[in-house]
Amino acid sequence: MRGLKDKRVLITGGASGIGAATARRFLEEGARVCVLDRDAEACERMRQEMAGQSGFSAGFFSAIIADVTDLMQVEAAFAEAILLMGGEGVDVVVNNAGISIRHKFLDITPEEWERILAVNLTGVFYVAQTAARHMWERGSGVILQTASTNGIVGQPFYADYNATKAGVIELTKTMALELAPKVRVCAVAPGYVLTPMQRAEYTDAMLEEVNRKVPLGRHATPEEVAGLFAYLASDDAAYVTGQVITIDGGETAGGLASR
Repeated sequence: MRGLKDKRVLITGGASGIGAATARRFLEEGARVCVLDRDAEACERMRQEMAGQSGFSAGFFSAIIADVTDLMQVEAAFAEAILLMGGEGVDVVVNNAGISIRHKFLDITPEEWERILAVNLTGVFYVAQTAARHMWERGSGVILQTASTNGIVGQPFYADYNATKAGVIELTKTMALELAPKVRVCAVAPGYVLTPMQRAEYTDAMLEEVNRKVPLGRHATPEEVAGLFAYLASDDAAYVTGQVITIDGGETAGGLASR
């Protein structure tokens, strides 16, 4: 991708799944990457993995342990990330941290509802606003957010998750309008992606049923979603803002997600 070399990229939820794949992709493009994740063990695994990768320049990867639901932690982590990546600022933020719980709407507890909203929507807001203030002051930047096809069409057993992802979509569009022309803002809306979170919630039979419904006949890989993030952050997407781009194997083209 054009224009990603030496860019400074912060990725939340970056120690596993889509976030980790996105970190690797930006490193391959020659960017400096800092991941922010609340899972200390996963961060350490990422550090060890990157230290052993001969293709990545030394010092181009760092990790910070922080919880996006705590604004003070977000602001402190953002300041630390700037220092870790050379002290010149952050060019790209991939606002990716998120959780889900598969259960019936009638079974959602107030505690579960609050937790999903705290991570998936309030946390996204904290990171987005912190990044936007920084980028607005600098005069440029790109903020990319992880939405979901669940925020576009109905999906049973994920009422709380769906509500947060719909919120991320509308937050993205509003940010794009208010932050133009200095900052570009887009969302990526994956369909079914074979991440550790997805694998933990679905049995083999459930995965096979999903693959049968998706026109391309399979789940996406985290690396495929990472490629879309890389494009949107690059100079090739310089005229793309305010968009929610699905990557779903055709899932939503025929309304299959809610069946």
